[in-house]
Amino acid sequence: MPLPDMVPVKYTEEEAEYVSIRPVVQQQFRGDELVDMIVRVTGKDVARVRQILRTGTVVFHSYRYWWAALDADERQVRELLAKYPDADSSRPFRPESCTEVILEPGGPPGSHALHFDRKKASKRRFLRSRSFWDCLMALAEETPPTYREYSYALGTDVYSAPLSTEQIRRLGVAAHRYAPRRAQTWAATFSAISQVVYACAR
Repeated sequence: MPLPDMVPVKYTEEEAEYVSIRPVVQQQFRGDELVDMIVRVTGKDVARVRQILRTGTVVFHSYRYWWAALDADERQVRELLAKYPDADSSRPFRPESCTEVILEPGGPPGSHALHFDRKKASKRRFLRSRSFWDCLMALAEETPPTYREYSYALGTDVYSAPLSTEQIRRLGVAAHRYAPRRAQTWAATFSAISQVVYACAR
């Protein structure tokens, strides 16, 4: 059956290992808005999107959403998913398109990544000609990143490159110079970093 125009959706913060006491909120989602949220979790997978619509629940950005089961028409779901981009490894990396940089650890599962938003990381301290964002972009000049995938969660193309021990050391120095208030917080994570990831908008 076709998706309804509006879907009543309840949601609450996801809490692991114990019964949630968070308040439950209800909101009306358009059918395409609900599909959009699911795609950010599953990617362009028609069968998986339809399965989640039927199951009636999904966890997104630390919130659990649920609704009455929907047996969505496969053709309609395919038409909705056709609007989303596909991965395209022929797309060159363009620093000006980069909206976020992620420093990923190479350690065991559970290790934390560091996320840097372009707008925030581009802020320059008084009398500084460079920002921490400039240092992150300089890494791409040293080691050109390769195309990894299109991320539906981020809504961007994703590129990555490995980091050498020397590059990581220099990033730590740059953090103290250009972002001293945060550098100490990042210090423990920097030692586990192994690669840099660039999220680039189309």
